[in-house]
Amino acid sequence: MSVVPAEVLPGSALSVAEDAVDAVELGPRARLWPSLAAMYRAQLSRARVARIPLLFVATVQSVGIMVMMRGVVDGGGEARSIVAGASVLVVAFVGLNLLAQYFGQLRAGGGLDHYATLPVPPAAVVLGAAGAYASFTVPGTVVTAVVGCVLFGLPMAHLWVLVAVIPLAGAALAGLGAALGLLAPRPELATLLGQLGMSAALLLGVLPADRLPTVVQYARDLLPSTYGVEAFARSFGAHPDWAFVVGDLAVCAGVGVASLAVATWAYRRAAVR
Repeated sequence: MSVVPAEVLPGSALSVAEDAVDAVELGPRARLWPSLAAMYRAQLSRARVARIPLLFVATVQSVGIMVMMRGVVDGGGEARSIVAGASVLVVAFVGLNLLAQYFGQLRAGGGLDHYATLPVPPAAVVLGAAGAYASFTVPGTVVTAVVGCVLFGLPMAHLWVLVAVIPLAGAALAGLGAALGLLAPRPELATLLGQLGMSAALLLGVLPADRLPTVVQYARDLLPSTYGVEAFARSFGAHPDWAFVVGDLAVCAGVGVASLAVATWAYRRAAVR
């Protein structure tokens, strides 16, 4: 007597289970913007307490640099560069340095495995973390800019330019910080790269460009925050050339998109390992 395999019997339990699986409809794929908003709120909530003291340190550091430079520079174009560079330095400290450390520790501790299981696009994870960290820089950047204007006697009429400078420079620096943290093989190396990036933003952003050697000026042009510094510095003029301001902001935006794209690719690469 021949035996018919159970899997071919139309009424077998296995056949019924397969039919049930085939009948289940998968839920809709998570969309980018709702996922991004959820990740942003989650990152903002978890980092609120831990990052506020560090933001205070970043602000005091930038103000201290301006006070030190006040003994060397009285005003003019150099003062504009110092105030603009010190203000954007707060963004670099949080968006580049701290985000590089965060993603480096997340990768080393297996935290990426948790995010990889969430039904959200990889871009939402990177953009949510970058946006949350960049948001912490707003108070410190504004305070630094106001103190700098008082120290060097610069006008405050166009401080509203920070509304564009902070998110654009923040996106560029946060994307770079996330990429460094995700690509570094060890968290110690991610911390080192973040510190080096912030040091570059300090030296190349705060010091007036015309006092730097020619080779260093070329390196300054490669730094993502440079164009945010230039746009903010131009706004201190009596009659700012808004075409150049918009041009600098456009370049900063393009660099931000590119750096965030690289960070998203680095997240995918690290999540599958």
